[in-house]
Amino acid sequence: MPALHPCDHVGLDFIDSAANRFSNSVDLAITPEQLFEVLADADSWPRWAKVITDVEWTTAPPRGIGTMRTVTMRGGLVGAEEFIAWDEHTMLAFRFNEASEKRIRAFAERYDVVATPEGCRLTWTLALEVSGVARFTLAPSKPLLNAGFRKFLRNLRRYTDERYASATR
Repeated sequence: MPALHPCDHVGLDFIDSAANRFSNSVDLAITPEQLFEVLADADSWPRWAKVITDVEWTTAPPRGIGTMRTVTMRGGLVGAEEFIAWDEHTMLAFRFNEASEKRIRAFAERYDVVATPEGCRLTWTLALEVSGVARFTLAPSKPLLNAGFRKFLRNLRRYTDERYASATR
């Protein structure tokens, strides 16, 4: 594993106030309970968030606030994550406590889930703060990054449609 560098230990307020935020939603034909099964399944993340190659829970169940995991991504980026919110079937959020890329000053994500007549609606918000030259390269790449994030949610819809195709709702 590459060396990890400390990130700012941000809270939920950072996700709403960060200068660099991305927020997208998707309607899923599964229940909030089924979505949380997917989000708690380490093996599912690389199937829909294609930048992720491995997820390893580093604390034992049950999952909740304070739970830790390590996520490895393409390009060698590794993030040591801590869950800062876990409201079963409604919302979860995590931050990077450490990252292999030292230009990542702060990074956090929140997953808000609302039940709908057809299943549930997931709103995924990602917030980050970078330093160095990355401050200048992030702004022009935001539209491309956001397109990638929207694709992850389309992939999640496909994945959950396949995973729960025979389940009764």
